[in-house]
Amino acid sequence: MKKYFLPTLTAAVLTACAPTAKTPTAATTPPSAAEPATQAAAPNWQEQAEAFLKEYSAEYQRLYTQSSEAEWRSNTHIVTGDTTNAGATARANERMAAFTGSARNIQRLRELLEHKQDLTEIQVKQLQTALYNAANSPQTIADVVKRRIKAEAAQTEKLYGFDYKYQGKSVTTNDLDELLRKENNPLKRQQIWEASKAIGPTLKDGLLNLRDLRNQTVQALGYPDYFSYQASDYGMSREEVMTLVRKINEELRPLYRELHTYARYELAKKYGVKQVPDYLPASWLPNRWGQDWSAMVDVKGLNLDPVLAKKGPEWQVKQAERFYQSLGFQALPAVFWEKSSLYPLPKGATYKKNNHASAWHMDLNQDVRSLMSVEGNTEWYETTHHELGHIYYYLTYTNPEVPPLLRQGANRGYHEAMGSLMGLAATQKPFLAGLGLIDPKVKTDETQTLLKEALNYAVFIPFASGVMSEWENSFYADKLPADQLNARWWQLAKQYQGIVPPTPRGEQYLDPATKTHINDDPAQYYDYALSYVILFQLHDHIAKKILKQDPHATNYYGSKEVGAFLADIMRPGSSKDWRTVLREKTGEDLSARAMVEYFQPLMAYLKQQNKGRKYTM
Repeated sequence: MKKYFLPTLTAAVLTACAPTAKTPTAATTPPSAAEPATQAAAPNWQEQAEAFLKEYSAEYQRLYTQSSEAEWRSNTHIVTGDTTNAGATARANERMAAFTGSARNIQRLRELLEHKQDLTEIQVKQLQTALYNAANSPQTIADVVKRRIKAEAAQTEKLYGFDYKYQGKSVTTNDLDELLRKENNPLKRQQIWEASKAIGPTLKDGLLNLRDLRNQTVQALGYPDYFSYQASDYGMSREEVMTLVRKINEELRPLYRELHTYARYELAKKYGVKQVPDYLPASWLPNRWGQDWSAMVDVKGLNLDPVLAKKGPEWQVKQAERFYQSLGFQALPAVFWEKSSLYPLPKGATYKKNNHASAWHMDLNQDVRSLMSVEGNTEWYETTHHELGHIYYYLTYTNPEVPPLLRQGANRGYHEAMGSLMGLAATQKPFLAGLGLIDPKVKTDETQTLLKEALNYAVFIPFASGVMSEWENSFYADKLPADQLNARWWQLAKQYQGIVPPTPRGEQYLDPATKTHINDDPAQYYDYALSYVILFQLHDHIAKKILKQDPHATNYYGSKEVGAFLADIMRPGSSKDWRTVLREKTGEDLSARAMVEYFQPLMAYLKQQNKGRKYTM
């Protein structure tokens, strides 16, 4: 799963207001009769807010850029045993923290927000965003913030510097993913899966320490815990966010139940196992966390790997840019090509890089970059379109109407929705035929295509809004005991995904920590689940209302109307409430309706396949 980047300290700020302590106002006495009747002019709060925001935003942008540059180096140049980059990153983030969380800024923000009825809506949004940022680094507890930043930098070094081993050889996570997609021997699959989990125990102490430091940090500004803090970014309480993600899970449960039954039987057949298990062994699935099963299905006529391997990685990135240009977006700025890290490191490189795809808005202006390891295959083809979705979102809301503080998605999920929407659009048959990647006359099995998509999109929901969100909610808000971390993870995997570990996984392991986001993008994985729901709502609207095409067979390429629809959503950044944006653009509130409807034609097929099979979910 790909996540767009915002420096740790400034990540994802929305319209929510941190709980504000009321600033006491001095008691005033009415003028006595003897005093002259002239009164001092009432303070002009709009002017005061404007002056403060101008000064604040300039410094914020300067420090944000420094922090981004340091983080970029830490992610693109990892030398085992060399802590230079980690030290520089920690110092840049400390400077950012000292500013965004300064006691003086917090006091002034609260004071101005006391008079929000006298301010413009966009001023209020900026002030609330700045106060939200402050809660991640309040200098009223500067020592805690400093310890948290240092701990985060150390955890990142451990995370990306880890040497994975399989059959005695060093392997990358890309290698392990490839093996899990292709290996048919269940015993070997188990060894590969276990190799992918070996990093967990090395991250345990760091993660427990980070939990305490993250919770203490936001508690200083009145949030009960770090999960509640992240949820407030949506203008919602922790309970409201959890209710929303549970509702999405429920809406998709009937489809997931069919997919789960189908997968158990099909994989048992594939691996030559006579006794079909009631729950899916995690090592059977073509993904380390069971979040994407689409590699189970090959759609004849839609295997792009040989074609893409010939075209090479550079073509994929350039083609993704051409797609956005066809919709009316500009060419990418030169800095993107000059400074991005787009391809795997050459063999024998003396350093490592983070292979997890991400998009970066370095200076909240025109410096946009992507960190990828693009290879000529279908997965990276989809990923390049996804990451450029983030990049074009950055560029579209970087306009004079949107102040730097509000240059972010309408909510965190919107950014992912844009990326994933373009990934979906770029893999539909009429689109691929138009590019000459497949023969337009080739007969493809529509049901198999839909099944492959369901094994990607629908299967992801129980992992993202179920396992990940429930685990982090337990971890941060319910203070999950240190001796129950792995047990809780597998309890949730069984409940939501119907997945169990291939062998018992005691507390000597820490399987949740093998997921990048648990360490360095915490307590907001539901963003991805919500993004898929939003993506299908947007796609449904584009297909039916703009293109007048079947949602299963669209071609966005060259449609300036589609480009204008997307740009309208992107342009305001977070200066408009995300619920308003969704309602205005699609005519409905957040709901899995469009997603359920999209996969409805698959249900009859799955029920037919599963006739006589045992359901266990």
